[in-house]
Amino acid sequence: MTTLFSTAVIRLALRRILAASLLAGVSLSAVAQTKVDDAWVRTTVPGQPSSGAFMRITADSDSKLLSVASPAANNVQIHEMSMTNDVMRMGPVDSVPLPAGKTVSLDPDGYHVMLMGLVEQIKEGDQVPLTLTIEDDKGVRETVQVSAPARTMMDSMDMSHDQGASH
Repeated sequence: MTTLFSTAVIRLALRRILAASLLAGVSLSAVAQTKVDDAWVRTTVPGQPSSGAFMRITADSDSKLLSVASPAANNVQIHEMSMTNDVMRMGPVDSVPLPAGKTVSLDPDGYHVMLMGLVEQIKEGDQVPLTLTIEDDKGVRETVQVSAPARTMMDSMDMSHDQGASH
């Protein structure tokens, strides 16, 4: 009788574990996925207090970039640079819209990440860790870990003319 009872308890426990695993798999696949490409951070000279981080972000659902963190800086903010009546303005923004399926570029001429209060000089070839916090239109948050190589501004410029861009 105890063997039969033990077997029944084990089967019930296995069913619950299987059910929980299946539910976890379903909920994990329902979480929005965000892809980050071409991430890089601008190198600095000794004593320079800040730098910029740049990348391309594609979310699979309507989302927004809420924040970026990095151990390389004491303060990390998302900024936007804009030109109005020949006056350049740059300042922090609360978030960056990430429309579903569309790639949003964070670059020196628009949205970008400011790394301020650098812990040390960022040298060419360094890998700078970044943690992006993204929220989808349902309020579900996702963190994306990125290791961005440090490059000089000239190394990051695409000098080819085969992509149809005007200079």
